[in-house]
Amino acid sequence: MIGEVKVGNEDLNLCFEKLMMVAAGNSEGVKMNGVGITEWKDIPVELLLRIVSLLDDQTAIVASSVCSGWRDAICLGLTQLCLSWCRKNMNNLVLSLAPKFTRLQTLILRQENPQLEDNAVETISKFCHDLQDLDLSKSFKLSDHSLYALAHGCPNLKKLNISGCTSFSDEALAYLTNFCRKLKILNLCGCVKAATDHALQAIGRNCNMLQSLNLGWCDNVGDLGVVSLAYGCHDLQCLDLCGCVRITDDSVIALANECLHLRSLGLYYCRNITDRAMYSLAHSRVKNKGLMWESSMKGRYEDDGLRSLNISQCTALTPSAVQALCDTFPALHTCSGRHSLVMSGCLNLTSVHCACAVQAHRTFNTIFHTAH
Repeated sequence: MIGEVKVGNEDLNLCFEKLMMVAAGNSEGVKMNGVGITEWKDIPVELLLRIVSLLDDQTAIVASSVCSGWRDAICLGLTQLCLSWCRKNMNNLVLSLAPKFTRLQTLILRQENPQLEDNAVETISKFCHDLQDLDLSKSFKLSDHSLYALAHGCPNLKKLNISGCTSFSDEALAYLTNFCRKLKILNLCGCVKAATDHALQAIGRNCNMLQSLNLGWCDNVGDLGVVSLAYGCHDLQCLDLCGCVRITDDSVIALANECLHLRSLGLYYCRNITDRAMYSLAHSRVKNKGLMWESSMKGRYEDDGLRSLNISQCTALTPSAVQALCDTFPALHTCSGRHSLVMSGCLNLTSVHCACAVQAHRTFNTIFHTAH
């Protein structure tokens, strides 16, 4: 029966290949450590999980219903599950599966049409305590009860996507951060009620391991929240503030001074941003000479510092300030095909160019003059 035979990696690979031939009708059977495998129920746990790894999630769920041995093996061995394919009755499916798949570390519940309700998330929190990655995006029906349940049941969360969950409050989000302190990636895009300065203060205070935060179109976010975030989350690498129309230069200055590992910054439509913010980002690289030298010694100088910046519709910026920033960070490109410095809607910044553009212009002139 399943689980009675333990195998090494080499035996597992050999048996797996032979079993595939059995399934194709090219052999009559296979033995492993003297134990014959003549029926599917005889497959060792390790081999069964290898086979399940080839299946889509929907088929794996069906396979867990074949017999009690398969159910136990798959339910205990499966650590990743995506139910986004379920267009109807996702809530009932989660209610039935969560008590079985207790070893899940990744659970994707992204929806086109809102199906999930609080009782499903509460069931997940009750049984899936090892969960590290949870995607609840576009779950419009969920309320604060879901965040309270996750806070108590899933303290090991490292990645949480609740983008578009418009019913969550900032109080519930702040409460969550008191328990889920291992968060590294948090997507709050469109969470207009949850993403406030109050919530960001709690994130900065409790989630010091945070590396990526999406606050796109959270128009209740202001300088107080972003500054608190900068002072609390020094490992922050990616921050999307697109559409956060209330922030000013003070937010960017705090990020420049405190978040020395910042690689990607989105400031689309943040029209209060001025040259002062751009110069602060440029000066932060100069002040961070130690890391710059270490990176250059390892041949990664260009990869250090900002690699992506979106300042589209930031119409108060001038060419001189943005050019200074572009010159300071070699990984920011305006050239065709790379475009890591996005300036759409800023007609006054058309003269800004990266080093690649300058080199291409020099090369063209050299070829042109040589030809004549």
